Amino acid sequence: MTGNCFRKASMHLRSECQTFRSDCATGNLDKSPVSGSPERAWEFLAFGDTNDPRGFYRLLVEHTDRLRIRNYSEATIKKRITYVRGFAIWCQDRDLTCAIHITKPILESYQRHLYRYRKSNGQPLSWGSQHLALKEIRTYFAWLAKMNHIAFSPAADLELPRQPKTLPKAILTADEVEQVLAQPDVTTPIGLRDRAILETFYSTGIRRFQLCALRLDEIQVDRRALFIDRGKGQKDRYIPIGTRALLWIARYVEGVRDKFSTPASDNTLFLTIHGTEFEPDTITEYGRRYIQAAGIDKPGACHIYRHTMATLMHENGADLTLIQQILGHAKSDTTQVYARTSIRRLQEIHDKTHPAERKED
Repeated sequence: MTGNCFRKASMHLRSECQTFRSDCATGNLDKSPVSGSPERAWEFLAFGDTNDPRGFYRLLVEHTDRLRIRNYSEATIKKRITYVRGFAIWCQDRDLTCAIHITKPILESYQRHLYRYRKSNGQPLSWGSQHLALKEIRTYFAWLAKMNHIAFSPAADLELPRQPKTLPKAILTADEVEQVLAQPDVTTPIGLRDRAILETFYSTGIRRFQLCALRLDEIQVDRRALFIDRGKGQKDRYIPIGTRALLWIARYVEGVRDKFSTPASDNTLFLTIHGTEFEPDTITEYGRRYIQAAGIDKPGACHIYRHTMATLMHENGADLTLIQQILGHAKSDTTQVYARTSIRRLQEIHDKTHPAERKED
């Protein structure tokens, strides 16, 4: 969307009223066993005997190619392969070099390794992380059996750890959100850009990678909508965006985006000082700093706006089915967490019906 379009649309709107991480990729299993390298080069880092057609490395390369042929996103491929790579390197350290050597007891030993593992902060891996790592390993061995690389999958009957039904760690109140939004110095180009970013997060609940990838022509001002191009699960969708967020985006685009833009910036909406697209981790750091600057002692950075928006909308009467569509959840069970997070209605019923809270006539 051009600056002129933004000017016209914003005038109209004003008249009506925004880590195993690289350790696993490099084979350093003493740091972390379950997350991925930030660069695409993760898949090319060799380990073990790269010439053995039955070895983990060659089979992992083949599996990666198969996932690409089936049109999985790079993010999904990286997640899947990195978990399996972590297991493969763990096996290499124990002289287990081929998939055909793996048995169910070996997989159970790795499961115990994940359970006993402690991160650099002394904390264990979450049950969710353990579950996901083992799930991807089980999927990998099922693929090996399907392709006749092994006779059967030793992981077929592997029991995965139960995942607790956890709630979001932190939810901001509406007043706390306003405190955070007021932190950027909007008299500066960076502050104005950051205010537009925060408003977009709060208004739409999009994920950080989706915000980083936003393009100018994906902001549809007249419809008050964002177009999410190939979001999570490779699904395109439209989501609503509020008037206030659009106005801050318009101020950013009309006033300061050109100060960041370079010939290589293309159509990217939010630009770094170097004129490039933001990395998700950079956005996370910015978000965390603004929450801390507001004096709010709650964990979170970007996803906290997603949780907050959904919870407050549900408390204000929004149907969970509609919230599911906005957030892009494939399963309704994922959205049900906001019914458990929302406490206002329970408080109202408690106040009206609990004997200790009922007022005397």
